[in-house]
Amino acid sequence: MLPDEEANRRLVANVHPPDWVNPEPASRYNLVVIGAGTAGLVTAAGAAGLGAKVALVERHLMGGDCLNVGCVPSKTLLRSARAASDAVSSARFGVETGEVAVDFRVVMARLRTIRAGLSHHDSAERFRQLGVDVFIGEGRFAGRDLVDVASRRLRFKRAVIATGSRARSLPVEGLEAAGYLTNETVFSLTERPGRLALIGGGPLGCELAQAFQRLGTRVTLFEAGAHVLAREDPDAAAIVERALLDDGVRLERSVEITSVACGPEGKRIAFRRDDGRIDTVSVDEILVGVGRRPDVGGLGLDLAGVEHGLHGVTVNDALQTSNPSIYAAGDVCLEQKFTHAADAAARIVVQNALFAGRRKVSALTIPRCTYTDPEIAHVGLSRGDAEARGVPVRTFVTPLTSVDRAVTDGDEEGFVKIHVRRGSDRILGATIVARHAGDLISEITVAMAGRVGLGALANVVHPYPTQADAIRRTGDAYNRTRLTPAIRAILERWLRWTR
Repeated sequence: MLPDEEANRRLVANVHPPDWVNPEPASRYNLVVIGAGTAGLVTAAGAAGLGAKVALVERHLMGGDCLNVGCVPSKTLLRSARAASDAVSSARFGVETGEVAVDFRVVMARLRTIRAGLSHHDSAERFRQLGVDVFIGEGRFAGRDLVDVASRRLRFKRAVIATGSRARSLPVEGLEAAGYLTNETVFSLTERPGRLALIGGGPLGCELAQAFQRLGTRVTLFEAGAHVLAREDPDAAAIVERALLDDGVRLERSVEITSVACGPEGKRIAFRRDDGRIDTVSVDEILVGVGRRPDVGGLGLDLAGVEHGLHGVTVNDALQTSNPSIYAAGDVCLEQKFTHAADAAARIVVQNALFAGRRKVSALTIPRCTYTDPEIAHVGLSRGDAEARGVPVRTFVTPLTSVDRAVTDGDEEGFVKIHVRRGSDRILGATIVARHAGDLISEITVAMAGRVGLGALANVVHPYPTQADAIRRTGDAYNRTRLTPAIRAILERWLRWTR
């Protein structure tokens, strides 16, 4: 873990202690968990808390991507970037700050200090105290009910594969030789790159492009598609694109990276535009963010009778693999590669593996969020998804320009968009674009999981003024459609009669 400094040494002491002594294995475990990322940690802690004898195996850093190279460091970096942006734009609120200077060394030192401070939650010692046998080393199946790790053999009744995912590589001529960053290495930077290229306009690319630009780096973001965030509502993606451009990010869309070469001006990236023209840009660093691939290498899955492929470990709706004694959870098997999805899957695995439960992963309502500024949060079906399934849909939109708190905050760029099944108020899905969209989406997620209709949300009293009032207003918009001309005529006659 680089750089070699006190915070990182404290992190490693917690999540991969150099002096750790693996315990003597039990004769048989209720559950052996391979991988100590979010899915593995939640599975191990939950099972041990219920009285199971649990072994947890990790070859690298406990806490997985989320703690070490994902959610925690990235959102810490984004917070510094937002502070810089707020300082630069404070004059519009009548606050003069003078010239804003960013100390990148301090930004990154804060990131590593916070990460180290949170690492005790995922530490080997904490899980030992929870009653889990923690094994540091390479875990590999040696049979249908056996796992080998560090010259020890673990026999299990049930096992869980929770090895997560890795950053995808990009087959571009010269890229490997030139060198590049991924999410696994970018947070080790100590010096701010003067010029940075990000390849991939997905959530990672957009978040870090905006963050580094706000921290003083000149950023170029490359995207093969016609616009960034291709999975998101086009109206939402367009707002984020405008925000990136306003921050000064150079966007190159509908392009193909053809080669990378090192020269006196830095790393020169050649790319082909959609009209066939070749152009180049020179940068100091390249960050590749083109998705994730499940981490299944070296696990001995064939010896365990576990089917797997390009999309990771194959599981059924109960998260059970082709070996009925082995389950999987998290990025290694799920299409939705989010920390909260891994957490939810782990809870299903504990019930299904230990108590013959029948919980299904397809029953989960899983939101997602891209943490740009503004954020994009989504849950359920998009309008296109619903129409592709033949589900009649009606959409209600409340722009933030009509929400008083958004106006007073200066956050008018965004909206709440909710899709319902036509003829009812059943919520099929929703997209929110707002500075804190990730927090706002939870109200709609709860409503969907609890089968609360959009009309009912309008009757929930929301505090004023808040940006969440946009959800109530969207419910009001639905309820107004229920006042048909016929019903209005009946009400008018009744009111005339009762005057």
